[in-house]
Amino acid sequence: MPVLPLWIGITSRRQWIVSHGNPCKRFSGVRCSHSTPHRSRCSQPQSWSLPNERWTNAMKIYFVAPAYPLRGGIVHYVAILHNLLKARGHDSKILSFTVQYPKFLFPGKTQEEASKENLPVDAEPVFSSINPLSWFATFWKIKHYQPDMVIFKYWMPFFAPGFGTVCLLTRWFTKTKILFICDNIISHESLPGETLLTRMLLRLVDFFIVQSDAVKADLLRLHKNAVYREVAHPIYDVFESQPLTPDEAREQFNLKPGIPVVLFFGFIKPYKGLHVLIDAIPQVRAELPDVQFLIAGEFYGDREAYLEQIQNLNAGDALQLHDDYIPNEQVQAFFRAADVVVLPYISATQSGIIQIAYSFDKPVITTRVGGLPEVVLDGKTGFVVPPQDSVALAKAIIRFFQENHAPNFIENVREEKKKYSWQPLIEAIETFS
Repeated sequence: MPVLPLWIGITSRRQWIVSHGNPCKRFSGVRCSHSTPHRSRCSQPQSWSLPNERWTNAMKIYFVAPAYPLRGGIVHYVAILHNLLKARGHDSKILSFTVQYPKFLFPGKTQEEASKENLPVDAEPVFSSINPLSWFATFWKIKHYQPDMVIFKYWMPFFAPGFGTVCLLTRWFTKTKILFICDNIISHESLPGETLLTRMLLRLVDFFIVQSDAVKADLLRLHKNAVYREVAHPIYDVFESQPLTPDEAREQFNLKPGIPVVLFFGFIKPYKGLHVLIDAIPQVRAELPDVQFLIAGEFYGDREAYLEQIQNLNAGDALQLHDDYIPNEQVQAFFRAADVVVLPYISATQSGIIQIAYSFDKPVITTRVGGLPEVVLDGKTGFVVPPQDSVALAKAIIRFFQENHAPNFIENVREEKKKYSWQPLIEAIETFS
């Protein structure tokens, strides 16, 4: 990738930093994050739609981010945010991906959405993570449109060469401001040279939005002068076109009413700790013989190792394995059927699964890693246990059911999720205008 040494070399030069200076000074209307509140949250109940008021200083905005027909939580996030910005009066457009991941990074079955119910947006596929020519094509789109701001959704350093090229050219040849909305700064699965690539990339960005303390810490470790706002990850409230009752949902899985049901949901990757949950199943069954575990998600790793683990523990009759990508129209059934959602992650910064669980008023049991304890309030909206500890995880699940925590936790979730409106995110973006 011949352009890679170019932008690494330029961003590493002292002259580059001196000539551009601190973005706080470059854009005098933005306060440095060090003087902003710890977290921007809305205290009033909100759905993901905003009030009808329109922003008086409407911006032209380009997204560089995946969009339908690609699939996944990031696609949902971008579609919702794009539509809300348009409803707010901004002129928002999306430059989507032609190729998101090469096959060696994507062990799943397909990268495209197969749902009957989806979130289509008016997006133009231009950017390819592996084709440098597309990086220049993306820049030319930005230069031609001359947006006030270009927003990148950033979640792994693999995209640093492509994003960095677009950012460098945008800084050189336009007056467009660059904003990164960061799910992660460092990837869960470490890649060679990612710290250097990320450090160089971050210096090309004017503003950042982070959604957990863990991501904020990673950002400031690699770019101590970053100008950022910390905003809670909003709730996904788009999976309930035709509401189901819990009993109706359980009928779809042949689950009896009244039995304990635990849900693990999402792509199955090593860092998500499904093996820890499987290890906990015999301990949970010893106290709760009728318990059932719903495992829902596509394997991104060695499927056979999990199946062997289930067989060795004789846990097969206590779980249902739905190892495909779950279409949007089926998401509701899994969450409605469950009493509690379990995220036994070994490492994490944040997780959109918690926001989906909260949208269905479901308590969550998770681990003390990254930003997860910031969202799951131990003893209030769920339980937080040490990572890689199947005994502690089993005890938390048993305690949840035996002490009948569901009613109180559900009420607490309903109150807590009011904080996770999309409005603070919109307002944070507008702050950088």
